[in-house]
Amino acid sequence: MLFNSFHFFFFFPVIVILFYALSQQKWREWMLLVASLYFYSCWNTKYLLLLLTSITIDYFSGLQMEKKPDRRARMPYLLISLIGNLLLLFSFKYFNFFNDSLRELFQLFDLTYKVSDLNVLLPVGISFYTFQSLSYSIDLYRGKIPAEKNFKRFALYVSFFPQLVAGPIERASRLLPQFYKKISFNQKLFTSGLQLMYWGFFKKLVIADRLGVFNGSVFNDPDHSRGFAVMLASFLLYIQVYTDLSGYTDIARGAARVLGYDLMKNFNMPLFSTSLQDFWRRWHISLTSWFMEYLYIPLGGSRVEPRRWYFNIFTVFFLSGLWHGASWPFVIWGSLYGFLQLVEIWTKGFREKLFSFIGLVKFPSLYNLLCIIYTLTAVGCVTLFFGAKTLKDARILIYNAFAYANTSSLIETLSCNIPLLLGIVFIILLVTAELLHHKYNLVQLINRQPVLIRWPVYVCGLILLLAFGCFQEREFVYFQF
Repeated sequence: MLFNSFHFFFFFPVIVILFYALSQQKWREWMLLVASLYFYSCWNTKYLLLLLTSITIDYFSGLQMEKKPDRRARMPYLLISLIGNLLLLFSFKYFNFFNDSLRELFQLFDLTYKVSDLNVLLPVGISFYTFQSLSYSIDLYRGKIPAEKNFKRFALYVSFFPQLVAGPIERASRLLPQFYKKISFNQKLFTSGLQLMYWGFFKKLVIADRLGVFNGSVFNDPDHSRGFAVMLASFLLYIQVYTDLSGYTDIARGAARVLGYDLMKNFNMPLFSTSLQDFWRRWHISLTSWFMEYLYIPLGGSRVEPRRWYFNIFTVFFLSGLWHGASWPFVIWGSLYGFLQLVEIWTKGFREKLFSFIGLVKFPSLYNLLCIIYTLTAVGCVTLFFGAKTLKDARILIYNAFAYANTSSLIETLSCNIPLLLGIVFIILLVTAELLHHKYNLVQLINRQPVLIRWPVYVCGLILLLAFGCFQEREFVYFQF
């Protein structure tokens, strides 16, 4: 079920009404669990079997780990959880990718390779709920949390419908305790949740889906994409992905807040990042922190010799690229981020001396602006690989971007393209709103106003959404992961 569908428009109010109508906590939990499983089954009921398998493996592994006094005794059950979940993830998401890569490698040496691809669909959100479930097992193994003995409650933790398909990837220590609390209706939280949902719908329907039309025309037809159109599409794809995923996160967090639950913040104004390191502290925070906590730090983090530290950084971004998609463009996308992070580390001293020499440090606002422009440019360039379907497409797009870069390609791209120009206008509105919200907290500012001012603002916002939103029920970008 898509958030931006009429199905959800009827589904969610019913869930809210039932939730607050049911007074006993256990019936609320059952209702939310059934609703979450139904929400997920709307894509394909067969997907439910995988979700329930992952839940069952980690639930029973957790119960066994709880009985063991130390990590060594818990290790076999942690391995059951890791192997079981990663085997499902590999089979449905990565087997065909590695199988095709091996086939191409064998063909280079004129060798026969007869292993066929698996005829399976990629289950929606499998990477998200797998990582969320694994974080429970790992934290339990480390002794950070107790085992959840209530199967229903654990299943709800993994499958909670607002964040099931595209995050944020929650931790058991943060979300599970919330299911123990008796929640009463809170008007402020309810209103705040609806406001956050509105902002998510605005970013998805008005900006992301509008940009998706232009970006799709470029990345789906690389042979006929030229010059400035490719450069612009690569940058706008970054904005599209940001507004799409952060829009989903806002809707998820808002829906959970309406029900009295708190999901973690997943984005912190990444458009204003001053370096790639800063960017990854602000972007997809739940995923970045997952890799940091369960991969980077166990590898040794930065507390090792420089070469090993560089290896750790690159490994995290390489695997992050692979997490995003089973294709070589995604692997290169993640690897480029890892390499560019290392370049920033290697050149830090030189850059500081250079900026000090030319006097930029005396003008912090100008310095920060130049850093933001650099980061936007770097992210925009790397995002080309995020949008390319194959390495061949990426190569064609890069060649066409520079081979046909001229004034005429700029005029041709922008002239008479009203949807694209509208998209750019709304990007400016988004940037302005984020700046103002950071400085004044627009939500609290609106909520402090009297009804005669507050409600006209709501009505104008709704009219803006209805007038300029794209209502074709386009899937969220991260559903493919």
